[in-house]
Amino acid sequence: MKTKTIPESELIINPDGSIFHLHLRPEQLTDRIILVGDPDRVDMVASFFDTKTFEVRAREFHTIGGTYKGKPIMCLSHGIGPDNIDIVITELDALANIDFATREVRSELRSLTMVRIGTSGALQPELSLGTPVIAEKSIGFDGVLNFYAGRNDIADLDFERALCQHTGWNPLWAKPYIVSADAELVERIGRDDMVRGNTISAIGFYGPQGRDVRIAPSNPDLNRRLEEFEYQGRRITNYEMESAPLAGLGRLMGHRCMTVCSIIANRFNTEANPNYKSGIQDLISTVLDRI
Repeated sequence: MKTKTIPESELIINPDGSIFHLHLRPEQLTDRIILVGDPDRVDMVASFFDTKTFEVRAREFHTIGGTYKGKPIMCLSHGIGPDNIDIVITELDALANIDFATREVRSELRSLTMVRIGTSGALQPELSLGTPVIAEKSIGFDGVLNFYAGRNDIADLDFERALCQHTGWNPLWAKPYIVSADAELVERIGRDDMVRGNTISAIGFYGPQGRDVRIAPSNPDLNRRLEEFEYQGRRITNYEMESAPLAGLGRLMGHRCMTVCSIIANRFNTEANPNYKSGIQDLISTVLDRI
């Protein structure tokens, strides 16, 4: 089989040997990675580490590497939104599976384990504030995965069709895609003390999640339809913005990925808790013990 060589225009490597956006070098990469949105939350995660071996900051991407209970691990912030996940996962995969000296894809591919810890808004009344919800299935409203070959091979096409039919999906929006998190990772992280959810990854925070601030959303009835929708006896549980591209791109690239979010708002009950950091700390501790 011919080795694939990546041109300079397709994968930019910085003069210091680091990857373009993340500014990480291949030797810094660990097999276990915690992903968070907020760059400041990286410090919170790293406060649990036994040792810290490096720290890199570039734009919204903040990384600290070290060890936790003897295991090499790193925490990386991805910022807000699915487009950032496209950058982060592609560049982490490049660090793992491309020889930066020759720009060739390695013959033996390395699989990474990535768990995103985030915050989320619930769509069902029984999900109280502080509940940890695993995105066992992620519903991408962002369209990122639609730009990649193999999208249909990993997507739940029947679920997609049922969702589009029930909601009267607007053809002007990106076609939704539905992908599963890594099953073994869900079992290991979630066990029996976290909710298994069908989680929406929205393309934005306001109109794309049905919020009406100054400009009305194009379909003000969408959230009601999402709350009512059932597929194989399960409802849609929550909104966030990154789980679907993480699960989808991870699956296409051969990595083990999942997202778990703490519920900080309930859209159905119109309640929110801006003082959620203690709950996030507990969730971080649990995930670090189980990853």
